[in-house]
Amino acid sequence: MTASLTVDRLTYRYSDVVALNEISLRLDTPGIHGLLGRNGSGKTTLMSLASGLRRPTAGQIRLNGQPIFENYAATTEICIIRESGDTTAEWSESIEDGLAFARDMRPYWDEAYARKLLDRFELSPRRSVAQLSRGQRAKFACLLGLAARAPLTMFDESYLGMDAPTRYDFYDALLEDYMAHPRLVLVSSHHIEEIARLFEEVIIIDDGKLLLHESAEALRGRGMTVTGPATAVDSVAAGSTILSERSLGSTKSVAIYDAPATLAEQARAAGLETSLLPIQDIFVHLTAKRGKH
Repeated sequence: MTASLTVDRLTYRYSDVVALNEISLRLDTPGIHGLLGRNGSGKTTLMSLASGLRRPTAGQIRLNGQPIFENYAATTEICIIRESGDTTAEWSESIEDGLAFARDMRPYWDEAYARKLLDRFELSPRRSVAQLSRGQRAKFACLLGLAARAPLTMFDESYLGMDAPTRYDFYDALLEDYMAHPRLVLVSSHHIEEIARLFEEVIIIDDGKLLLHESAEALRGRGMTVTGPATAVDSVAAGSTILSERSLGSTKSVAIYDAPATLAEQARAAGLETSLLPIQDIFVHLTAKRGKH
């Protein structure tokens, strides 16, 4: 079943702190979508509401048209793997016990795939979860999220603690499994440069408000770098929003945001090199706290 997540004027408050402020969006296309924001922006709160772990203060959040909070029919369609991995160091159970628990609780659980992931992530089912390193617990948590095959699957910084090669292995596993079993996957990450290649849509939250929601392709098209002789670069980039610039001798490179559609053609006509700006650079620009301390 294809999941559809609808958020309508969603607000959540912690006492007198507004964590989310009237956010509205809709995700109804299978894909790996990125949820981005600085620390404290409201990403984890949104995922907690989307998984039914919290009740909205105001507004609505629905899965396939149904409210999520305290709704078993909705929450069985959802799997969230949080930064803690939901596999804490206090567990005395083994990995094998954790797999058995997931098998009983997850209606879409794929046992054969879980066993393959044990080998891929080099995890022994006999090991106690309490004996695992932070990185190993993160691998086990991501295994649980992948093998659950829930129509709505969310990873909230769940791969923190993994080293870079293991993170890239997880990204590859996520993409491979999504291609074989398309579903709605929402990923929150500070490793934007690493994982942005997987995103189909990007959601950016800033200070509890929805800043942007659009396709990753469209977002990438908003920025570009222009490189070449400094005088030619300055001429082409004049009047544009410059995010950054670098110079080496007579060569200059500038990063431009929201450039007009004709700028790339002008740059190439002037013999300059152009390339798309990474999503991470655009994110940093959009969420920069200018003039704030």
